[in-house]
Amino acid sequence: MTDDTTSLGDLPLRDDLRGREPYGAPQLDVPVRLNTNENPYPPSPRLVAALSEAIGEIAGGLNRYPDRDAVELRKDLADYLGHGLTARQIWAANGSNEIIQQILQAFGGPGRTAIGFEPSYSMHPIITAVSGTRWVDAHRDEDFGLEAERAVAAIEEHRPDIVFLTSPNNPTGTSLPLDAIEAVLRVAPGMVVVDEAYAEFRREGTPSALSLLPGNPRLIVTRTMSKAFAMAGTRVGYLAADPAVIDALLLVRLPYHLSAVTQTVARTAIAHQEELLGAVETLRAERDALVGWLRGEGLEVADSDANFVLFGRFPDRRRVWQGILDRGVLIREVGPPEWLRVSVGTPDEMAAFRAALGENR
Repeated sequence: MTDDTTSLGDLPLRDDLRGREPYGAPQLDVPVRLNTNENPYPPSPRLVAALSEAIGEIAGGLNRYPDRDAVELRKDLADYLGHGLTARQIWAANGSNEIIQQILQAFGGPGRTAIGFEPSYSMHPIITAVSGTRWVDAHRDEDFGLEAERAVAAIEEHRPDIVFLTSPNNPTGTSLPLDAIEAVLRVAPGMVVVDEAYAEFRREGTPSALSLLPGNPRLIVTRTMSKAFAMAGTRVGYLAADPAVIDALLLVRLPYHLSAVTQTVARTAIAHQEELLGAVETLRAERDALVGWLRGEGLEVADSDANFVLFGRFPDRRRVWQGILDRGVLIREVGPPEWLRVSVGTPDEMAAFRAALGENR
């Protein structure tokens, strides 16, 4: 009997995709999962009831396509962000990854270049490559920050069509000062994307790039509802930019890309933002306590404005990661060598993490 199973190598796959691995953090069934930067606090029974009611109201119309441009959701997001933004300056998609993909489809592509400052969000170079855009890694500073001079020099050297800046940065948690972003805007020949997926977790007084939108039509600020809003399962990302940017994205977005259910759940979550964002202050305090504890244990820790902490250094980080996993706690082996990243969880989850780490130093 012959084996007629077809392998990936037998298919006429694009040459630039051969040898690549699908992106994805480990999804393991363990008691404590602290590896994907989720908000650990689920929707309350009151919000679950509101979501059920809202979905019930639209269920009878699911035979029809949804609002193609998600206008009402964009209005709600504009009101949430403030800064005088309107729906014409907001765009939404299935998670911030689809937002990034659409930006690259509109402004990147073959013969064009995108630049980022790593270590940073690993999906930026992945989506860049899949879009046929050339990726340039211009490294961050030793402390994981990004001095304006370093950023400007890299942009002047490579003249990229798209610049990715991540603030707070993933996986390090560090934020960028506005003067560094402004310096990039002055010299960048193309679009400047500031990824603010973790913006709600910033320490008090840390500014947002949203304040730079007036007068900067090539600036895009991306956000997500997956983190602070505790809506990772909803898959809603969004951006704020000049209306002309939204016009450009309309050229590449798929029709009816946001389902009626997704739009309804997102709008309901925004209507209950006070409840959902109520855990942010708790997570900030837990994060700061974790940073202090890790440093007290003699470990190096990156300053964090996010809901996770990067810590090290470990000559064999895989051994430490596996040892913690063996205790039922899943964290992330990501970022620069010798470092590990842990998401901020509930007090009980953080106690389990501390105990597991203490046994696997």
